[in-house]
Amino acid sequence: MYPWLILKRKLEGIAIFPFALLGRLIARFRPLRGEYDIFFFFPFYHVGGAEKVHSEIAKLFPEKRVVIFFTKKSVNDAMLPQFTAPNITVHNIGAYTDNKWLYFLNLIWRGRAAAYIRRQRATPVVFNGQCNFAYKLSPHLRPEVRQIELIHAFTGFSYIRLPFLPFYAATVMISRESIQRHLDLYKRWKVPAHFEQRIHLIMNGIPLPEATGHSLPRELSLLYVGRGTSEKRPHLVAEIARAAGLPAAFLGPVEDAIPAGLRPSVHFYGEQTDAAAIDRIYRQHRVITITSEREGFPMVIMEAMARGLAVLATDVGDIPYHVKSGENGFLLNHQQPEAAIVQEAAQCLAYWKQHPGQLDAIAAANIRYAREHFGMEAFAQAYRSLLLKDKA
Repeated sequence: MYPWLILKRKLEGIAIFPFALLGRLIARFRPLRGEYDIFFFFPFYHVGGAEKVHSEIAKLFPEKRVVIFFTKKSVNDAMLPQFTAPNITVHNIGAYTDNKWLYFLNLIWRGRAAAYIRRQRATPVVFNGQCNFAYKLSPHLRPEVRQIELIHAFTGFSYIRLPFLPFYAATVMISRESIQRHLDLYKRWKVPAHFEQRIHLIMNGIPLPEATGHSLPRELSLLYVGRGTSEKRPHLVAEIARAAGLPAAFLGPVEDAIPAGLRPSVHFYGEQTDAAAIDRIYRQHRVITITSEREGFPMVIMEAMARGLAVLATDVGDIPYHVKSGENGFLLNHQQPEAAIVQEAAQCLAYWKQHPGQLDAIAAANIRYAREHFGMEAFAQAYRSLLLKDKA
């Protein structure tokens, strides 16, 4: 099956060649200003876990000249300031590469971006942060260009990327569960075995809070942090809070995902980008609640554990590798009906409410675990080693 994917990609390449050639000609008359060591291609700069990871990666190379291309139309520019640094240049090309009515502009930009990379005096590294445009760009680059991809989770991209695997020297995945699902996919599609050896596990890292000896609130309250997309199921958090008779709050663009009848009983912080404000919000709650159908390993769990919150989460992705029921939180069976998830979570919260000493023990354990496993040092070292391999 895999050879057919390769053939399809090559035929598509022939069809779009005139557009790519036009893009190269445009690049000749509208050149990219400056010389760059690393080209990053990211979809968005609105609020999101992936966007936060991308911003941290981009800032790991202060001694290098970095250029970032954003290729999709973001909902807002909330995270854009996080991508700024003296050595970073940002280009937002989403108006051209994310326009289904003028899709030929996307094809032209593939040639244009390839020409920009080709004309660098020193061969740069190209990093693809789960970006569809970058996959389509990859065949247009010279073989000596080292291309690296980052996959956050098993999604539709897991299939889209298959015919472009030959162009990537390394694949980064953030969770063991994601790696296994991709390996299973490789086997189903008969992808050559040597591509498995290119996969690297690099867990996300977070800037750890300096103050860890804070006083946690005595009131038991739930916090949800993230988007309101369907697979996250944030409405279950509101239902759990109602069933348990406890307050709940939501940080992120979530309000529209909560049924109208549940909104009056919960608090919405909206989108926040100020680090100090986000830190205060975490510290005002005791339990981080994740009710997703699928995940990799959410950064919000790292951030919450680092501040002593207990974890109440579905047993998806790599969450069970870090959260053990009774030790630092409680895992919910994600395969059971939603009503059963709500009931099981409410029972857990009732127990914690009656045994506050266990929550205090969980807080201490989670702070200790986060400091041992979630710091930025290993994250930074792994990415710098991978991107700067064979680079002076």
